[in-house]
Order: sequence, then C-alpha cells, then structure tokens
Amino acid sequence: MKKSILSIAFALVSFIGIAQKPSPMLLSPSNHALVLIDHESQMGFATKNIDMTELRNNTAIVAGASKIFNVPTVVTTVAEKSFSGPVFPEVSEFYPQATTKYIDRTTMNTWEDVNAHKAIVDKGKKKIVLAGLWTSVCIVGPALSAISEGYDVYVITDASGDVSKEAHDQAVARMVQAGAHPMTSIQYLLELQRDWARSETYVPVTNLVKKYGGAYGIGIQYAHEMLKH
Repeated sequence: MKKSILSIAFALVSFIGIAQKPSPMLLSPSNHALVLIDHESQMGFATKNIDMTELRNNTAIVAGASKIFNVPTVVTTVAEKSFSGPVFPEVSEFYPQATTKYIDRTTMNTWEDVNAHKAIVDKGKKKIVLAGLWTSVCIVGPALSAISEGYDVYVITDASGDVSKEAHDQAVARMVQAGAHPMTSIQYLLELQRDWARSETYVPVTNLVKKYGGAYGIGIQYAHEMLKH
C-alpha cells in the first residue's frame, strides 16, 4: 500500500512538472530571429487591407517588443533611396538606421538577397518571425523559402499588409498551408513576456502597450492610475 501511494505521488509530481513545461512551439526571446521587411512609405501608400494607423502601431509593438527582449533582429528595405522611401518611424524609433544598418535589396524575395540571407541565417535561430509589406510578395517569398530549408516560420499578420484584403488573406492562407504559423503583434509581445512576474521587462512592456496598444493600452493606463495596479 505504501509503495502504491509513493508511486502515485511520484507520478503526480512528474505530471505537474511536465504540465509546467511550455510548448517548444512558443516563442521566447532567445529561440528566434525577427525580420522586419519593407515597412516603407511607398509600400504603405498602397496598403488597403488594414488601416495605416493600426498597421503603424502594430509594427511599433513588434519592433518595440524585439528591442525590449533583445531579440536578434534584421531590418531590410527594398530600393530605399530610389523608390520605396524611408522606413516607418515606428521602426526607426527602436532600430535607427545609423546603428542598425538596414539591408537594402533589389530582390522582392528577401531570401534571394545574399546580404539579407546571410544576416538572417547568421543569427543561428531555427525559428524565424516575419512581418512586412506586402504580404503576398515580400513575406510569402522568404516564408516559403525558409520553410523549404527547414526553418520554423511565424508571420505577424497584423504588422503586415497588402494592396487588398483578398491579397493579404490569400497570402496568409498560402503560407499557413505550407506550415507557417500566423500570429498578431500583441500575441508576439505577450508571448515574449509570458509571466507578469518578470519585473525587469514589466514596465517597458506596459509602457509600450500604453503608447501603441489602442484600447488595451488605455486599459493598462486606467489600471495604473485609478486602481494603482
């Protein structure tokens, strides 16, 4: 009887231990690289599937999250000086060109650019998170290419956009069919934070959300001011 009780207790402890282990499919600050692709003025002009203010705020949440958690990040542009123009201020706020050294390309598929490809794979991460403009071209290309080379690809859909809802939705569907994982900007941020007891990032994360998180941010501001929480 005593042996049976000990066996049950051991099994329970083992079960609890397993239950507390997070899925390897979840993102953490150290298990992935982020690639921000062509968040530029000209590309934004024709983006129609999402309101531009919302897209800019979502992009800021992604860029800010990666900065807070020190995620290896690559910022790449296409024909920056001759056509597409400067990156969104919400990107340069966290990754200034002077210190980040954006990788400018002529290729629509980032994966086909030698310098961009090297910068991404040199991060040494098997998980790659993508966001950018346009979804159907500049995100589909590297997503499918990376998947074919054995990478685990995540796409932040609300920090990406396209010339129409149809173009964006079909691009996301195509990537998902190939094995990519769709997610949102707030989901990305909170997946990295994971535990509000992580005090070293609590203030930067909540400040980021208060600035760029819309209604969620207003709720946090209310809680801080009115409930002292």
